[in-house]
Amino acid sequence: MTYCVGLLLNDGMVLLSDTRTNAGLDNISTYRKMFHFEDPGERVITIMTAGSLSVTQTTIARLREAIEAPEATGETSIMLAPTMLKVADIVGNMLAEVRGEIDEKLSAMQGASASMIVAGQRKGGAMRLFLIYPEGNFIEATEDTPFLQIGEHKYGKPILDRVVKPSTSLSDAQKAVLLSMDSTLRSNLSVGMPLDLCVIEKDACKVSSTRRIEAGDEQFRAMSEAWSKALRDGFRQINL
Repeated sequence: MTYCVGLLLNDGMVLLSDTRTNAGLDNISTYRKMFHFEDPGERVITIMTAGSLSVTQTTIARLREAIEAPEATGETSIMLAPTMLKVADIVGNMLAEVRGEIDEKLSAMQGASASMIVAGQRKGGAMRLFLIYPEGNFIEATEDTPFLQIGEHKYGKPILDRVVKPSTSLSDAQKAVLLSMDSTLRSNLSVGMPLDLCVIEKDACKVSSTRRIEAGDEQFRAMSEAWSKALRDGFRQINL
């Protein structure tokens, strides 16, 4: 399993994913779950994946093939699509197509499933953030719900519910997603380091910054310990 979270804010977007893939208790591996597609200054798209690795890797590979195809058009390539809504539609259709093919191959076994978060902006357009379901349909982040999650999301949701608003700064947003991930890491062994953190500033139309956080990262460890202490202190101060 995995955990990925994306925030849509007034100042930009913040995205975070883990890298653990669990194919059984004795088969745990590390695979990147965050993928960037850029034409700096013109368009940026970041996709995060959760679920069946065969489905997600094939989907990303086919999206790349469609971008590079000589006959690529706005109907087939996420880098030529006229809007981010069309990007989400292309990704959703590809995910559903790949999932259907793999499900057919695995018909004698449990079906494969996967979901994705698609974030991006094209020049002159608004920043948009979508959650793509296994069937290819999708929902969009809004001012009322400025974050989306896939994978093992329940452990990291409470802090996002309490802290994240569209007006949240990019700095505080990075702290929020990292603490959300920290809560998930502590509660679910199917989510694991290293982590990939990405910031896309509004109207930059490019990935503004990325960070790979390895196991043992001192900054992440210090933040985790400070959060644990703050929770313990707050707990002691509450009277019944």
